Amino acid sequence: MTDALALTDAGLYCAAGDFYIDPWLPVPRALITHAHGDHAHPENLAYLAAADGASLLRARIGPDATIDTIPYGEVRRLGAVDVSFHPAGHVLGSAQIRIAHKGRVTVVSGDYKLAPDPTCAPFEPVRCDTFLTESTFGLPIYRWDDTATVLKAIVAWWERNRDEKKASVLFAYALGKAQRILAGLVDVASPLPGPVFCHGAVERINAVYREAGIALPATTAVADAPADTRWGEGLIIAPPLAQGSSWMNRFDPCRTAFASGWMTIRGARRRRNLDRGFVLSDHADWAALNRTIEASGAPDVWVTHGYRDELARWLNEHGRTARGIETRYEGETGAATLETSLEAAADPPSNVVAP
Repeated sequence: MTDALALTDAGLYCAAGDFYIDPWLPVPRALITHAHGDHAHPENLAYLAAADGASLLRARIGPDATIDTIPYGEVRRLGAVDVSFHPAGHVLGSAQIRIAHKGRVTVVSGDYKLAPDPTCAPFEPVRCDTFLTESTFGLPIYRWDDTATVLKAIVAWWERNRDEKKASVLFAYALGKAQRILAGLVDVASPLPGPVFCHGAVERINAVYREAGIALPATTAVADAPADTRWGEGLIIAPPLAQGSSWMNRFDPCRTAFASGWMTIRGARRRRNLDRGFVLSDHADWAALNRTIEASGAPDVWVTHGYRDELARWLNEHGRTARGIETRYEGETGAATLETSLEAAADPPSNVVAP
């Protein structure tokens, strides 16, 4: 593939540094771009990650894992290569990994977005010779509205449901998306229209974000709410896997919605039997993918998960050498892997309290 990086059965491997990036099989040393389940797997012997993401990675893979961290921008020598981590703007602690070897630079993007997000460091363009990019939403139909516009629409939906005495259940990925929504709601609606409740999987990640210094509004775990809670006044944030479970019965009557880039396609909302879909993604849309690739300056582009062949073909037609490579990363659907590990279909009592 290149002198710095090759695709193996276990994942992306740098022989000159003797490490893997986001491997999907257990390896001796794993460099991790972020804590979502399709990128951070347990059972590796040692991990290296951006310092901002250490607490999330620990929550993902367990207390006994050997995790080393590095601040954004700091260079570390591993074998014959220089490695550094740079903000990816995807979730708290997400990083692009830069590998410098024999005068050439390779950058592995992991997942990324360019939209502003108060819960993580903003994306930082990194110049390179070879750029590995995701392509979760790598088709021209995927173009995001301004985040504030979407959040205002969520608030208006919540207010309308409240006035009709129906609970508002918003499905959002437990790690990253839920916290981005919570932090953003405060910016567009103060005070909020009512109380905010969270599924236990979401509330556990909220606690990690708060411990990292991320400001979130007050929330209550659903399992800790009093028996006489008036659900019709509140916003309930839950992972998508909670839909259709017995956990949902307590909220009747309710309306449901899903915040995801996949809500661009109206059929996706109908198939999920949702009342509303809000187009909000923690991945780059078509325009942002192209801007990012252009900003990298890379003549050689590898396209991973998502619409990899379509994006690679587009890039080849527009002056770059691009190829699609098959990995086990899943993009926005990969967040469900984490939710499963957080027992998304159950909601045990939580001791987390809002600050």
